[in-house]
Amino acid sequence: MSAGARTTEILKRHEADILQDWIQRQLGSVTARPDLIKKSELEDQSRAFLDLFAGALQRGGGGDVGGPAWEGVRDLLGSISRSRAKQGFSPSETAMFVLSLKEPLFARLQREQGGDATALATELWTVTLLLDKLGLLTMEIYQKGRDDVILSQQRTMLELSTPVVELWKGILALPLIGTLDSERTQLVMESLLTRIVETGASIAIIDITGVPTVDTLVAQHLLKTVAAARLMGADCLISGIRPQIAQTIVHLGVELGDVTTKATLAGAFAVALQRAGLAVGRATPRPA
Repeated sequence: MSAGARTTEILKRHEADILQDWIQRQLGSVTARPDLIKKSELEDQSRAFLDLFAGALQRGGGGDVGGPAWEGVRDLLGSISRSRAKQGFSPSETAMFVLSLKEPLFARLQREQGGDATALATELWTVTLLLDKLGLLTMEIYQKGRDDVILSQQRTMLELSTPVVELWKGILALPLIGTLDSERTQLVMESLLTRIVETGASIAIIDITGVPTVDTLVAQHLLKTVAAARLMGADCLISGIRPQIAQTIVHLGVELGDVTTKATLAGAFAVALQRAGLAVGRATPRPA
């Protein structure tokens, strides 16, 4: 009898008992997370995995979990791992979903084949290798899923940190806070150009008061954004030029060309109103 064949036979005859034992062990484990997953969901995942696991063994999947026989198992584990990454499980808690199957399987193997020590050792080793490989697979998928979640959160934070505000009809303001790198510049540019199209604005103010430092790269990013806005028919002003930033720009020899700069957002807004042919005056006091 080939390695794994005995496990396949046992799973066919005792799958329901092994499943029940496995679920109970998971629920009673120190890694159980009833706060993150419902009992019914855990039962469904366990039932689906054990069924696919038995099917892969029966089809002669052997020890190569990357083979076609294990495709269904890999797909299920991928779905479970990504889901648990979003739910807040740790990598070890995710991997234990697979590794915790060892104990009920080993107990059943010892009961059924305890008289033949050599055959039992071979079968246990085969099952151990399989479940270890699948456990490592869950951790790899979990890590990738976790990285995707972090990247998504970072992008959301970047979008929230680059709001485009309509100060007046036809006048937009883009207050920047934090470091301006290539990725964020692209996001800033997309947000600004989208709002220019939506509002039909002819003037945009880029405020860098919240940008801690301005070097050659940051200045180039700003000029790219200004050039893109001009192609969309909007003139750009840059506000928030503090004394130290002005000195840095001069020291670096960065040429801002004909871009109008102001020390404050209020100053840039005043220029924008003037260019738009608008004026803001003090209202006449109402009689007491």
